[in-house]
Amino acid sequence: MSEKLILSVLVDNQSGVLQRVASLFSRRGYNIKSLTVSETEDPAFSRMTIVTETAPEMTRQIEMQLIKLEIVRKVEVLRRENSVSSELLLIKVCAKGTEKKNAILALNLKYGARVRDFTPDSVTIELTGRPETIDEFVSSVSDFGIIELARTGLTSLECGGDSFSNDVKV
Repeated sequence: MSEKLILSVLVDNQSGVLQRVASLFSRRGYNIKSLTVSETEDPAFSRMTIVTETAPEMTRQIEMQLIKLEIVRKVEVLRRENSVSSELLLIKVCAKGTEKKNAILALNLKYGARVRDFTPDSVTIELTGRPETIDEFVSSVSDFGIIELARTGLTSLECGGDSFSNDVKV
């Protein structure tokens, strides 16, 4: 039985790191469901949030394979109870007519979404939140007709007051 695995991976902020990590997953036959990467508070490092599905007994093996890469400084498994996670959605929906626009705006209020672009025929909306909330919102607006959508994938931080990179040396 597979389960969702969320990894926070601290890597050197240099060219080719993304390709090296993605290649490791590919060579081992692991599918990456979501991957986000950005520079951290320390410009020497980048943080990757990798979401994959794997058998529970493979979690430790994935961690060990990642840490063997010289560009990987730290790997942490994030669980719902020890982390905060969010995803960004940009979605463009059909909105011809006042009635449709009002219905879409009512959904925006319900979910805390923001209008980013408004045309006579469409509305582009931004929403951040847990993947389940994003899925629910997409389902809610699908009746209007989805023109286009983009999702960032999950980004996560461990709960608490410490920095993930505190104990890592440059």
